[in-house]
Amino acid sequence: MAGLFESAGGGAAIALDEYEASILRSLEVQLLERIGPGPGGAGDDPLAALFAEGPTEAPADPALARLFPDAYGEPGKPDDEESRAASSEFRRFTELDLRARKRDDALHVIRALDGLGGGGGVLKLPAADCLRWLGALNDLRLTLGVWLELTEDDEQGLYDLPDTDERKPLVIAYLWLGALQESLLEAITD
Repeated sequence: MAGLFESAGGGAAIALDEYEASILRSLEVQLLERIGPGPGGAGDDPLAALFAEGPTEAPADPALARLFPDAYGEPGKPDDEESRAASSEFRRFTELDLRARKRDDALHVIRALDGLGGGGGVLKLPAADCLRWLGALNDLRLTLGVWLELTEDDEQGLYDLPDTDERKPLVIAYLWLGALQESLLEAITD
């Protein structure tokens, strides 16, 4: 393995050195911090949590707005009042669950990386975990894309950035995450 996922008995496996594992873990922790904790504490009423309503407005943070976009309206075009109302209602009943899933996916990746014991090694994912990893990698890539202010036209230019560009480390991480995503997808479809 060369730092990318390979098919492994219905699941996938990847060899990560300690730096790759550390970088991936750090990015997931940063994403968790951005998404924030779940509502309430452990002592809360589970029935009340089941019927909890989420926010009705899109997040002000552009990275979170990318992870939790409006459900209605067209991107880049002003929304009409009907689209805004429908998006608000949809967000109110879905965002808490979506945030919880994204938190769970990120925590799942962190725990798997922690299982390497702080160093590198071969990480074997059962088939049931692969989709969680795909989701977590996608969330990281979307977040980095926002931080880098990327558009569809920018991707080819990323390979030509000079080493002196302060965005270079994030660009390398963005491209690496894309390669991880692609290799994981290929590994689980083989």
